[in-house]
Amino acid sequence: MITKAWTKWRATPLGRIVGDSLRSQGWLYGIAIIAMIVVAVTTAGTAWMMENIINVMTTPEMRSQVLFIAGGVVLLFLTKAVASYVQAVFLARAGNRIVAVQQEILYDKLLQRGLDFFSNTESSNLLMRVTQGAQGARRLVDVIVTSFVRDAFTLVGLVFVMVYQQPVLSVMFFVLGPVAMFAVRKLLRGVRSIMQGELKAMSEIIRVLQETSGGIRVIKVFALESHMAERMDGAIRAVEKRANDIARLQSIASPLMEFLAGVAVAGVLIVSTMGLAGSEPPTAGQLMSFITALLMAYEPAKRLSRMRVVIETAMVPVRMMLQLLDEEDTMQESVNPVELRSGPGKIRFNKVSFGYSGSMKIIEDMDLTFEPGKTTALVGQSGGGKSTVFGLIMRFYDPDSGTVEIDGQNLQDVSFASLRRKISYVGQDTFLFSTTIMENLRYASPDATDEEIIEAARAAHAHDFITGLKDGYDTEVGENGAFLSGGQKQRLAIARAILRKAEILLLDEATSALDAESEALVKEALDRLTKDVTTIVIAHRLSTVLQADSIMVLQDGEVIERGTLDQLIEQNGAFRRLFDQQFKNPQKKKETAENMP
Repeated sequence: MITKAWTKWRATPLGRIVGDSLRSQGWLYGIAIIAMIVVAVTTAGTAWMMENIINVMTTPEMRSQVLFIAGGVVLLFLTKAVASYVQAVFLARAGNRIVAVQQEILYDKLLQRGLDFFSNTESSNLLMRVTQGAQGARRLVDVIVTSFVRDAFTLVGLVFVMVYQQPVLSVMFFVLGPVAMFAVRKLLRGVRSIMQGELKAMSEIIRVLQETSGGIRVIKVFALESHMAERMDGAIRAVEKRANDIARLQSIASPLMEFLAGVAVAGVLIVSTMGLAGSEPPTAGQLMSFITALLMAYEPAKRLSRMRVVIETAMVPVRMMLQLLDEEDTMQESVNPVELRSGPGKIRFNKVSFGYSGSMKIIEDMDLTFEPGKTTALVGQSGGGKSTVFGLIMRFYDPDSGTVEIDGQNLQDVSFASLRRKISYVGQDTFLFSTTIMENLRYASPDATDEEIIEAARAAHAHDFITGLKDGYDTEVGENGAFLSGGQKQRLAIARAILRKAEILLLDEATSALDAESEALVKEALDRLTKDVTTIVIAHRLSTVLQADSIMVLQDGEVIERGTLDQLIEQNGAFRRLFDQQFKNPQKKKETAENMP
C-alpha cells in the first residue's frame, strides 16, 4: 500500500521534481539536512538553556556554575552558527545545480524539437519556461527540504521543551496553533491562479520588449510609440497587481501568527501568576524557558504555515516546464539511425504528400528527381510548395506519405547529423549569431583554419568590406547581424556555404538582398560553388536562374512544367508567362535572350 502511494506521488509534478532533484543532488542535500537537524537541536537547546541561565542569575547557590553554563552557551551557539553556515552553503550549491541541470535539460529538449514547434511557440513563452521553470524547481525543493527538516524538527524540539517545562500551559499552544494554520490555509487558496496570471503578464512584457527590439523601424515609421507604450504599461500594471496580491497573501501569515503569539504569552502570564497552571508555581527559569520556546516556535510555525503559498507559487512555472519536457517531439530520429553515405547527391521525391500540422496538402503525390551535380531551379508563384520542398530535403518535416531519398537512402532512416553534414543552405533571411564575423563563418566548418575562412570570404566577395571594418574579422556583428547591411549579411551566408563544401546546396533567393554590382560578383562565386554540386535554387527573379541546367515550375504543390530555359520558352506555358511578366521591356527581353547560354 505504501509502495503504491509512493509510486503515485512520484508520478505527480511535485514528486518528479523533488524525487529527481534529491536523487541527483543527494549528497549535497544530505549534508544540508544533517546541518539542518543540528540547527533544530541547538535551537531547542537554546530554549532549554534559558532555565539554567535564569536560575544561575537569580539563585546565589548556583553562582559556582556560571562558567560551566556560560561555556555551554558559547558551545551551543558556535555549533548552531557552523551548522547554519554549512546548511546555507550546501543548500545553495544544490539549488544552483538544480537550476543548471534543468536549464540544460530544457535547452537540449528545445534543440531536438522540430521546426513546426518554434513556428507555433512564441520565444517569450520559451524564455519564461526555461528561466522561471528552473528557478521554480529550485524554490520548490528548497522549501520542502527546509520545511520538513529544519522547521519541522525545530518546532518538534521546541514543543518538547514547552511540554517538559509547563505541560498545562502548552495546551494553549496546541489550541491556538491549529487555529492559525487553518486560518492561513483558507486565506491562501487563490495563490495558484494569481501566480498563473503573473507569469502570463511577465511573458507579455518579454514579448513587447522583443517586438520593440526587432521591429523598431516599423514602430518609428508608423508612429506606434504610444501603442507600444500602452501595451507595456498594461503588462507592467498586471504584473504589479498580481505581485501585490501575492505579497498581501504571503504577508497575512506573519501578523496573524504574531497576534496569536502575543495572545499565548499573555495567557501564559495570566495562568502562571494566578496559579492556574498547577498546585506548585513554576520557577523563574522554567517559566522563561517555556516562554522562550514558545516565542522561538513562532518562526518555524510561520514558515510551515506559509509553505503552501511558496509551493503553489513555485509549482506554476514548474508545471509549464514539465509540460515542455513531456511534449512528444513531432520530428524524431530513427531508433537505429544509419549514416547517410557519401555519394553524388541525387535527390528523389517518391509520391510525396505533405500538409502542415495535418492541414490541407501543400504537395500531393509529388514525383521529383534532382540530378546529381546539376543545378535545378524551382520557380512559380508564392505558395506553390517551393520552400516546402526545401524543408522536406533538410528533414525539418516528414512527408505524410511517400519518401524523400538521397542517393537511394530514405531520409527517415538516416541520422540527423549525417544528413545535415551533406547539405549547405543559403536563405533570403540570413541569420548571424551575436559574435564576431570570424566565429560566424567558422560555424560552417569548425575545423577550418583562419586562412580557409578568409579564402571563403574572398570567394563570396565579402573580404573587402570585412577588412574595411574597424576590427576586421574580429568585428562583433550584433544581434542577428544588426550592425551589418542586408547585402553584407547575405555575402557572409554565401561564404559559410562555400566554406562548408557540402555535396548538396540549397539556395533560397540567395542574392535577393544584393545590389546589382554585388549580385554580379556573388553570381561568379556561386558559379564556382555550384560546379559539380547538386544545387537547388528557389528564385522569384528569373534573371538569377537563367543558366540553371533544369527549371521546374511549381503550382499548387505540383510540377506543371520542367525543362531547360529554351524548352520552357518554346512551350509558351506558365514559365513563358512569368518570363514575359518580368521582362516586359522588349529591348531588355532581347538582351536577356541574347545572353542566354
